[in-house]
Amino acid sequence: MHNELLKVAKFGGSSLSDPRRFGEAISIIKAQEERRFVVVSAPGKRFSGDEKVTDLLYACYDAAQNGNQEAFHRIFDRIKERFSLLQDALCPDFSLDEDFETICAGLKRRMGKDYAASRGEYLCGKLMAKCLGYPFVDPADCVFFKDDGAFDSEHTNGALHSVLTSLGRAVIPGFYGSMPNDTIRTFSRGGSDITGSIVARAVDADLYENWTDVSGFLMADPTIVKNPKGITHITYSELRELSYMGASVLHEEAIFPVKEANIPIHILNTNRPQDAGTIIQEHSKVKSGYPITGIAGKKDFMSIYVYKKHMSNEVGFIRKALSILEKYHISIEHIPSGIDSFNIVVEKKEIEESLYEILAHFKDEL
Repeated sequence: MHNELLKVAKFGGSSLSDPRRFGEAISIIKAQEERRFVVVSAPGKRFSGDEKVTDLLYACYDAAQNGNQEAFHRIFDRIKERFSLLQDALCPDFSLDEDFETICAGLKRRMGKDYAASRGEYLCGKLMAKCLGYPFVDPADCVFFKDDGAFDSEHTNGALHSVLTSLGRAVIPGFYGSMPNDTIRTFSRGGSDITGSIVARAVDADLYENWTDVSGFLMADPTIVKNPKGITHITYSELRELSYMGASVLHEEAIFPVKEANIPIHILNTNRPQDAGTIIQEHSKVKSGYPITGIAGKKDFMSIYVYKKHMSNEVGFIRKALSILEKYHISIEHIPSGIDSFNIVVEKKEIEESLYEILAHFKDEL
């Protein structure tokens, strides 16, 4: 148990993309003593048309796979340049040269796509730890996956708790861990949010701060709705619904570890740290005064409309329709229904190739 307030602060790629933003992240961490554990993403885009470091690493790995030495070294030099700019501006007495040599050799030995992708977080973590004077903790030593690739929650929680509580402060790269055979394994895109949540649970944090380039959640997409209001408080389940339907502030899988431990998440803006942001918790005590929390949407769906007279009298009719789709491994998004009809809403890309076969089955079996 801890008596003083304890915060885990996770910074996204947009918050670490250039020396100015990286410096602002350092200032935010130093502004509050309770920000004792810091999780970092790889540097993101600095401007429109720029590339994320993770994308450069994927391209570098592909060049190594294809034996294209010229492209490999050209891309690798761009990655080194991104970190050199940060290093020279923020921590000129520190060098990542040894790490670059190790990574270059690892990519050439084709140590795996996940290894390549994880090195942006790894290097960013090393640099942040040096700038702050915090210990560096490599997730390869304490974030674990099982043989089948599934995240090993309990093993990880025990190992992280032991390492982090003994240190008191640390910087931990997000996005990756290790397999039982010691190879690197990454979470899906947005996985640094998951690491932040796992760390918050392991140290029994009072608050998990997720620093990004937006001031929390908005009630609607600002590219569609003009000047939408901000959402100051939201529950975990409301957030999952909005994330699932396309609201992309936070990776939806990042909610589970902190939800289990009942740790609130605070979404904050690195560029505007004074903004209120959005607090996510199991039961919000603050009433917004709005009947709807937020609206989100996704594109490229298809609706199959099924009509049959007296359908409501026929037991198991919808189940028969769904069992046909199950044979084709197609998942259902929504099933709005009426007394004689229903719609099955599915992702267009999932059903396009087999649509006419499925419709023929519907006609035969229903």
